[in-house]
Amino acid sequence: MAPNPAPRKGTEPTGNLPPQDWLTAPETRAVMDALGTNGADVRFVGGCVRDALSGRPVIDIDIATPDLPETITELLQAAGIRAVPTGIEHGTVTAVIGGKTFEITTLRRDVKTDGRHAKVAFTDDWIEDARRRDFTINTLSATPDGNVYDPFTGISDLAYGWVKFVGRASERVAEDYLRILRFYRFYGSFSQSYADIDALAACRAAAGELKNLSGERVRQELLKILLLPDPAEIIIRMRGDHILDDILPEVSDVNLLRLVNWFETRAIRIEGIAPDPIRHLGVLVDTDRQGAHAISMRLKLSNKETDRLADICAPPIDVSPDMGELAENKAVRQFGHQLIEDLALQNWAHEMSDNPRLPRARKEAWVALLERCRSWQDPAFPISGSDVLALGIPPGPQVGRLLTRVEEWWENNNYQADRQACLDRLMEETR
Repeated sequence: MAPNPAPRKGTEPTGNLPPQDWLTAPETRAVMDALGTNGADVRFVGGCVRDALSGRPVIDIDIATPDLPETITELLQAAGIRAVPTGIEHGTVTAVIGGKTFEITTLRRDVKTDGRHAKVAFTDDWIEDARRRDFTINTLSATPDGNVYDPFTGISDLAYGWVKFVGRASERVAEDYLRILRFYRFYGSFSQSYADIDALAACRAAAGELKNLSGERVRQELLKILLLPDPAEIIIRMRGDHILDDILPEVSDVNLLRLVNWFETRAIRIEGIAPDPIRHLGVLVDTDRQGAHAISMRLKLSNKETDRLADICAPPIDVSPDMGELAENKAVRQFGHQLIEDLALQNWAHEMSDNPRLPRARKEAWVALLERCRSWQDPAFPISGSDVLALGIPPGPQVGRLLTRVEEWWENNNYQADRQACLDRLMEETR
């Protein structure tokens, strides 16, 4: 009798997930039980397995199955679980249960790629599905019981902090040029210093293709890079590799980003102040208001993000501990605490960049400014247009002018005047 053939690499489990709350949560079990009703091989895939093995918080739970989207939908609905067709053409259905969501995708293989889009076909081959993924650490999968499958040395690469493309790096990049930015993001998140030579070479060679990607896709990855634990170091490497030449040529003093990130994460502990991607983008680039709008158009930022970025790049007010309490309060009331915090952190970074041995008293003054800004409550102006009309003033522009003059008086008195004092002032203004 001929010996049984050895199993294909990656077709046998190689380990187990450590205990995970999300793995045993009722919602997770309900979804997995529903998908496994017909005996299909259903597994957790990608980030949730990777992060569980590396001891990181699991945010999103992705699931894969050989079943087609139509079958997935039927199985979920039969179990009373809401099924949302979020990407049927690519085999993706989202399950919603108990306020939690699970993205479920049919196993796939690439049929055609052009660097931006992929045409896929469904398969029942787990190895084939893993082969089309970007990095080895993202090819891991796990059964509902936590048995881990590792077809492309993802576990060891994760342990060593190696971010490597699956197979030939240049081919993986050519399939989707967004993987260039994803490489630097994952390198900044998982690497322990080693950068794969083949991966770097592939990213450098194809960097010019990034300008052909949609602004939305570039923005999504770039803003995630700006939230890495040490974004300045990754930006330095990306700039040196000419990755940013087309998508963010305005990059300037990376040291300001390093200092602002240090303030947010280690130097100060003020509730509500934390790393922020738009703030990081603003301190990273050197441009004026028009240039900020050009960046926003390129990255397809929202109107709110655009206005904020423009105000960081071209500040409408000079923020410093020397402003004085009244000017601080006026600034927060007019521009909002977020922008004042942005500008305070940016200006503090400028001072630290010019003088790394900034006196302790000056550092404490910056912290105090941020604390006052964060805690200040915007008082409500005690009177309104109806109070002006009650004095017999006819409706029209004069009502607004009177209110503005009283409000300016109220502000200049540091918002201390109560309603009666403001009414008395209004009477004076009408004489």
